[in-house]
Amino acid sequence: MTVQWVAVATFLYAEIGLILIFCLPFIPPQRWQKIFSFHVWGKIATFWNKAFLTIIVLLIVLFLDAVREIRKYSYAHAIEKSSVRSPSAYEHTQMKLFRSQRNLYISGFSLFFWLVLRRLVTLITQLAKELSTRGALKTQMENTSVAARKLMEENEKLKRLLKTYGKGEQHMLEAENKKLVEDQEKLKTELKKTSDALSKAQNDVMTMKMQSERLSKEYDRLLKEHSELQDRIEKGNKKGL
Repeated sequence: MTVQWVAVATFLYAEIGLILIFCLPFIPPQRWQKIFSFHVWGKIATFWNKAFLTIIVLLIVLFLDAVREIRKYSYAHAIEKSSVRSPSAYEHTQMKLFRSQRNLYISGFSLFFWLVLRRLVTLITQLAKELSTRGALKTQMENTSVAARKLMEENEKLKRLLKTYGKGEQHMLEAENKKLVEDQEKLKTELKKTSDALSKAQNDVMTMKMQSERLSKEYDRLLKEHSELQDRIEKGNKKGL
């Protein structure tokens, strides 16, 4: 096996090991999320996409090369199988074909597991975020339930207090209402009396005004008669002289 295929095989074994570790049931996704959030991964993340695409391209090239070799040695294997002149050449071609098939499987599974590994890491990260969000929502829901329970207990206490003091307060309100009604009736009575007195006073004023006008007229008439009598007396005195 050449160096490049040894590297690809090692890469395949590393992928299988990582996938098995990620699938261990006793390691929660939150733990992987903490591991993925290390500062080292933050520095590598800038080159991660480029490295991912580069490895995919290399694996695809190796896979296509293995396919080409398989087609090549399959054709040669068929020719040498029909010929019985060189058994050693047939065995050599068969060995090359086996190596080409092995390389095809190694590169194909490496490419497949590389994509699976990328998807698995993404799903673990999303699952950890969902679990964290669910935990936060659960805590918030519990706090809301506790607050709602406290409010319901306080509401029940208030209802009991209202039932206890409600009757006494109702009697007090009825007594105050009754007193207000009585005061209102008294005010109405006093207002009626005041209105009657005011009407009577207005009538008296009108009567006095009419009497004053009659007296004023009578005074004017008497004043006029007095002036006439005085004029007559003065005329009689002048004639006697």
